[in-house]
Amino acid sequence: MLLREIINSIESVAPRSAQEEWDNSGMQVGDTERDITSVLLTTDITETVVSEAITRDCQLIISHHPLLFHGLKQVCGQTPQARIVEMAIKNNIAIYSAHTNLDSVEGGINTKLAEKLGLTDIRLLTESGLGAIGQLTKPMNYLDFIEHIRDILESTYVRYTRPVKDQIQTVALCGGSGAEFIETAIEQGADVYLTADVKYHEFQDADGRIGLIDIDHWISERHARDIFADILAPLGVKTYISKNDKTPIQVWQEQKN
Repeated sequence: MLLREIINSIESVAPRSAQEEWDNSGMQVGDTERDITSVLLTTDITETVVSEAITRDCQLIISHHPLLFHGLKQVCGQTPQARIVEMAIKNNIAIYSAHTNLDSVEGGINTKLAEKLGLTDIRLLTESGLGAIGQLTKPMNYLDFIEHIRDILESTYVRYTRPVKDQIQTVALCGGSGAEFIETAIEQGADVYLTADVKYHEFQDADGRIGLIDIDHWISERHARDIFADILAPLGVKTYISKNDKTPIQVWQEQKN
């Protein structure tokens, strides 16, 4: 199948026109007219992910986070991005990314995250389509919901503010860095707001106003790979979910005897 046909399938779900102005979704490396038989799906593009694509004989890597946000001034192996571009070109591997355009559509990153957490009556949180808000099927204790998040998402850590309500039911969320929508979640009547990359003063501002929950960025968005797999399933190309796609964040846990 031609790469452009695969791209058309992805963009029928997540049109590139839906991406944020600062984003760089779309082709990163390669020729859209080349034939593709095997695809590696990943959240992030790292050198180990590209090495995996080479080993698996994949002609295409599809990622959620774009490899290139800013123009490369040199491609001579001095940065990870430059080395990845070199590896991809030398091994005839194309790279394509769907980022905020996959975040901001029904059935995209945030809708799927809400579904994973068992929310119903899900709708988009913002006018731009970013974020989602929905209802738990029945009220849940705030701390029990945090444990639910940890268990369902297998999160390595959960940071949170004190509860505003002991029992919560309306949940807003945004996969990835979504602290800018805390006020929107409050305005929409959410009891809690789940996102990633929350800063200290953002926690401070939210404390006592909404239950603010912060988890690992990668964990909040890794199901992008499953969305890509569902889109590609009817196309007849072989797909692999990368085994080397992992969060770079390690959490210290003291070993007790």
